[in-house]
Amino acid sequence: PPASQNNEQGSTLRDLLTTTAGKLRLGSTDAGIAFAPVYSTGAASGKSGRTMPNILDDIIASVVENKIPPNRAPKINVKSEIKDEPKDDKKSIQDDCSKRYSDIQYSWICDKHVLWLRDHKNSNNWKLFKECWKQGRPVLVSGMHKKMNFSLWKAESISLDFGNQQADILNCKDSIISNTNVKEFWDGFEDVSKRQKVKNGETALLKLKDWPSGEDFKAMMPARYEDLLKSLPLPEYCSPEGKLNLASHLPGFFVRPDLGPRLCSAYGVAATKDHDIGTTNLHIEVSDVVNILVYVGIAKGNGVLSKSGVLKKLEEEDLDDLLRKRLKDSSELPGALWHIYAGKDADKIREFLQKIAKEQGLEVLPEHDPIRDQSWYVNKKLRQRLFEEYGVKTCTVIQFLGDAIILPAGALHQV
Repeated sequence: PPASQNNEQGSTLRDLLTTTAGKLRLGSTDAGIAFAPVYSTGAASGKSGRTMPNILDDIIASVVENKIPPNRAPKINVKSEIKDEPKDDKKSIQDDCSKRYSDIQYSWICDKHVLWLRDHKNSNNWKLFKECWKQGRPVLVSGMHKKMNFSLWKAESISLDFGNQQADILNCKDSIISNTNVKEFWDGFEDVSKRQKVKNGETALLKLKDWPSGEDFKAMMPARYEDLLKSLPLPEYCSPEGKLNLASHLPGFFVRPDLGPRLCSAYGVAATKDHDIGTTNLHIEVSDVVNILVYVGIAKGNGVLSKSGVLKKLEEEDLDDLLRKRLKDSSELPGALWHIYAGKDADKIREFLQKIAKEQGLEVLPEHDPIRDQSWYVNKKLRQRLFEEYGVKTCTVIQFLGDAIILPAGALHQV
């Protein structure tokens, strides 16, 4: 920065560390880290097993505890630390967790890549979550709807309270966006006969585009906003007031991304003939994401798959044995199908999608990024090719009613 700015608080990263890190220390709590590693960008970093947040924690802890002057950079001997890291990082964390967290109900799913916390009420969940989060892994927490006022989230309730509002509605089949009265959307949410038709006579597959979001959500739906906040999983990390929520502790001069909350609502693909499209195309979020499935509508009308038909479609996916078991549980209601990829695979996926675009005769412009543009839903056939040709495996997760899916920034996903 220019010399005139040198004395301003936070004018350099070093200044920021020395002026704010001390405020973020957690005193005598057993969290034991400078702040939450929320900027993890995927799975453990290759051979070294070291991840960006761990190194950043080391730097900040050194600045705070050793009182390194602002004009001296701390020396970190990364090589000597790497020597002590276990080679099979995935296996070691699971073995260690089974011993240390015997009081927590949890399982590993998706080839042991996703942590499933099965008891949302356990106050110790955050300790195991921290171990998983350091490695940039997704986390599933089930049963969140049991803490919520279910009547607030029914489609008819939202339509009754806000049906006169205008919002952008996307037809996922042709990517056409229209601004219309949201009552039309909600009227067709569970009644296919009331849904819009497209030119060829097919039923539209509609999605409300993040309506409402952020401050609008809080102002428009205060009761629902409060119900959501009191029901967030792992409040130490996910609550706006969470002691391990880095965003809550950022100095005022930081420009923050839109952290929501936002309501994402879409018709089910099960009511359409085409199962190769999604309601959310493959993309990356710039911040960590908590997605809670607060309501699952059961569509009725011609052409809609029965519940057994929906389950059969889901069983055709490459599912973990535990997810297949959940599908057979009559008390569980599946609502969304997720495909998740580690951030480290982004370049391979980008190259693959550009290759497919050329095969299909589509123009591939250098300034266009298929992931940033959210222009692809990677169907089953393409997911298989992605694995065979690039070695990138898809992590498939079914989100049931009340499930919270927590994704680290940088993880790719489609729904």
